[in-house]
Amino acid sequence: MPSLYETLRADIIVAMKARDSVATTALRTADAAVKRAAMDANRDIDDTLTLATLRKAVKNLADACTEFEKGGRADLVTANRAEIALLEKYLPKALDPAKLEALVAAAITATGAQSKKEMGKVIGALKQSPEAGLIDFAAASKLIQAKLL
Repeated sequence: MPSLYETLRADIIVAMKARDSVATTALRTADAAVKRAAMDANRDIDDTLTLATLRKAVKNLADACTEFEKGGRADLVTANRAEIALLEKYLPKALDPAKLEALVAAAITATGAQSKKEMGKVIGALKQSPEAGLIDFAAASKLIQAKLL
């Protein structure tokens, strides 16, 4: 089974052959970001690095969409949303809210955290869990803040 990065590279070729300039540009940008992240971290490209880089790209595009909406740039919002949809097909599906809440509760219990000052312990415990790759840490952070006093 090909790695996530190999799939991304193969899809670039498919987009180029289909003369889909939007997809080609978006996928090449993602490919360059993965290569840059690998060079910055001085490590080989693997699925973990590729996933982290693609998640960061999607988050940056979503943040840009928010700013473009404030600025009244519907054209850029549409372009960014199309790119987000293209990149999200490489990301695993996020955990459902009930499962995330259960993981957060288990991490709070395991760490014995009592206050918001101990949020870092809980986040650290979540990052060590087997489902760490599927966790939306922004949503988890909000849940942790709501549960801790």
